[in-house]
Amino acid sequence: MATQTKGKINVAVDNIFPLIKQFLYSDHEIFLRELISNATDATNKLKHLASIGEFEGDTDNLKIEVKLDKENKTLSIIDQGIGMTKDEVIKYINEIAFSGAEDFLDQYKDKKAEDAGIIGHFGLGFYSAFMVSDKVEIRTKSYKKDIKAVHWECDGSPEFSLEEIDDKNEHGTEIILHISDDSTEFLEESRINELLHKYNKFNSVPIKFGTKEIIDPEWQPSEDTDEKEKEEPKKITVDNIINNTRPAWTKKPSELTDEDYKNFYHELYPGVYDEPLFHIHLNVDHPFHLTGILYFPKLNLNLDPAKNRIQLYQNQVFVTDNVEGIVPDFLQMLRGVIDSPDIPLNVSRSYLQADAAVKKISGYITKKVASKLQSLFNKDRKGFEEKWNDIKLIIEYGMLSDEKFYENAIKFYLFPDVDGKYYTFEELLEKIKPVQTDKDKNIVALYASDAKEQHAYIEEAKAKGYLVLLLDSPIVAHLIQKLEHEHMELSDKKQPVKFARVDADAIDNLIKKDETKVSKLSDEEQEKLKGIIEKNIPAEQFTVQLEPLDADAAPFIITQPEFMRRFKEMQQTGGAMFGGTDFPGMYHLIVNTNSDWMEKILKAKKKQAEYVQQALDLARLSQNLLKGEELTQFIKRSLALMK
Repeated sequence: MATQTKGKINVAVDNIFPLIKQFLYSDHEIFLRELISNATDATNKLKHLASIGEFEGDTDNLKIEVKLDKENKTLSIIDQGIGMTKDEVIKYINEIAFSGAEDFLDQYKDKKAEDAGIIGHFGLGFYSAFMVSDKVEIRTKSYKKDIKAVHWECDGSPEFSLEEIDDKNEHGTEIILHISDDSTEFLEESRINELLHKYNKFNSVPIKFGTKEIIDPEWQPSEDTDEKEKEEPKKITVDNIINNTRPAWTKKPSELTDEDYKNFYHELYPGVYDEPLFHIHLNVDHPFHLTGILYFPKLNLNLDPAKNRIQLYQNQVFVTDNVEGIVPDFLQMLRGVIDSPDIPLNVSRSYLQADAAVKKISGYITKKVASKLQSLFNKDRKGFEEKWNDIKLIIEYGMLSDEKFYENAIKFYLFPDVDGKYYTFEELLEKIKPVQTDKDKNIVALYASDAKEQHAYIEEAKAKGYLVLLLDSPIVAHLIQKLEHEHMELSDKKQPVKFARVDADAIDNLIKKDETKVSKLSDEEQEKLKGIIEKNIPAEQFTVQLEPLDADAAPFIITQPEFMRRFKEMQQTGGAMFGGTDFPGMYHLIVNTNSDWMEKILKAKKKQAEYVQQALDLARLSQNLLKGEELTQFIKRSLALMK
């Protein structure tokens, strides 16, 4: 009969187990991740010993097994790794592992889990088993020759028993959890299967969970035609291995095809059917270790930022899909996986965001993304242009939030025009500078935000030989503000560039030239006309501005000043400096004094108000401002005037 040793774990806390359970109760599912991580370490250590000649056994088919025994209320995690001697159990289980758990609780026991901002509990290790168990057993045998197996047992108090046993002949460790009554969910096959797929589907050691039936790969159907129809394929029972031990990010890019990257994307996100636009393979060894693959997804209105996020792994074990502080904010719309042993996981988010290694990782990811985008642009500009609408929002967000990314992205950021041609910033300035420079030497970049709604203004600008961009991003107001400022900052010798939406003013006012246009109306007639118009329009909505435009231009043009409209747009999309300011919906009403309609208004007696209203409604119609009853009245008035 083997000698049994009883003892007491030397801890400062009288009974630490209830504290472990209480503190981490909301996150107690991580016990399985912890125990499988330990089993993985033990397996990989044995493989290493074999590689340096210190272990002579076979290591080709080592695996970890997770076993459920619902009747006896046990869950077992079994590995074929290095195992432990009796002295090692005392050292690693009773002393080192436990002190790690104690240190962890000492730091966080007075905080709630959510307050502490914990994103991983890898430091807790083996003793996380007591979050779900009334009793834990260890059966272990060292890989060393002529060493007996041992059995350790603890019932959740600081007391333990330890004895040598004769009924375990293979090296490795078996952890047996006696699941407590308040954790019986972990006796359900579906729940364990869910956790294994969540945390360990890319574990580096094969994990067996039960068995499954498959068609025997050596089975051949009968050659007899009549028999073939009746014959069923021969099936065999095999281990149910739940994980892919060599996911794509652990391989070299040279080993992978585009199809491999796409297949891995769908392995990461089984419910996503769209194909990614392109991928970025991350692989760095110095000054930190980082591997991973990031994908640019197709952005659409149904994109849910809380779903299908970038997944963070540590040595192929899932940690979290909340990568705030590790991945720059503007790249959190991407998908994919990052794996790094250098990211601290047992600390609060505030510490994480201040950590020097994490900052370097964040900077590296930003640089790598910028480099990939530049490479795609250089190698296949046409393909890059075709993807532009799907990727521009991420690039714009990055240019606004990260100065280093801006410096790189300005080289490949594209400006499409209303005719579907694309220009880089330098190409754009070179194209428009000869024609669209105003009398104050500003290069004026005209743009539309909606080609249909602003069609009349676009056509008027194009008639003068001007190029009109199509900038329809929800954050474009912020970006063009930055572009104007940065262009001035780069060099004193550069001409200032101004962006103006094509409907912000009369085209001749947006790009003022030296030539002076003369009005057909005298000063006295203009004064009289202004009075008539102001009398017949809503003063709270419009300010009247008389301009001598081309005779064939519209009689009235409604515009909203560029600065006013841009401020409103920036306020709507998070411009903090404008928060709380409610800009009124005021418009300029530009009156074309060279239009024949003005003479008609001046000469009219009874129908002055009607003519003013008709010209105003035409202008409002062009800006999509005429609706409901006012639109009905306009149609009736138009029919009457036609008679």
